[in-house]
Amino acid sequence: MAISAGGDEHRSFIHGEGEKNTQWRFGAPPDHDLVNKLFEEGRTQEWPVGSLEEKVQRTVKSLEMELQHKTRPEDFKSVNREKFRFSVNGRRGISLQELREMGGAYNAFLQTNLPKELRIYDSEAETMDSSHEAFTTTFPRGFALEILQVYSGPPTIAFKFRHWSYMDGPFQGHPPTGQLVQFFGKGG
Repeated sequence: MAISAGGDEHRSFIHGEGEKNTQWRFGAPPDHDLVNKLFEEGRTQEWPVGSLEEKVQRTVKSLEMELQHKTRPEDFKSVNREKFRFSVNGRRGISLQELREMGGAYNAFLQTNLPKELRIYDSEAETMDSSHEAFTTTFPRGFALEILQVYSGPPTIAFKFRHWSYMDGPFQGHPPTGQLVQFFGKGG
């Protein structure tokens, strides 16, 4: 995939003629300069441009951007909107529209079966706006993502990823610690 006209070397579908009618959640395309810097400083893999790993990483980052910043599923270009299903830990796969209705990607990723009194973050109580506010306040540099390994190529791609940032802001009454927060997962 080509670098976007706006210059984001890690994501597609942000700038250019194909995005002229895109409805952006905050009125304009996002600026990923801070999270791109975090990514460059903290990544453990550097995939050759055009390799399967680099293409998967760009696609996952592009989807993540679309989930957070595009308001209409018809503006998504990184996935097949009709076939796409999102699932966490064996739960039922949901469509892009269902994902938006549950409050977006943060809430979808953080679903849990824990009793409410044990939840530090309750995805069932958060909205798309409140979850965005919580995460951008706690992690003002963004939450970087890298693909660590691609297990299989198209048409069914399976991969291992790392997602990380630093707790540079407060979270629900807890002061900033500056500590690394990261998790590893598998997707496909």
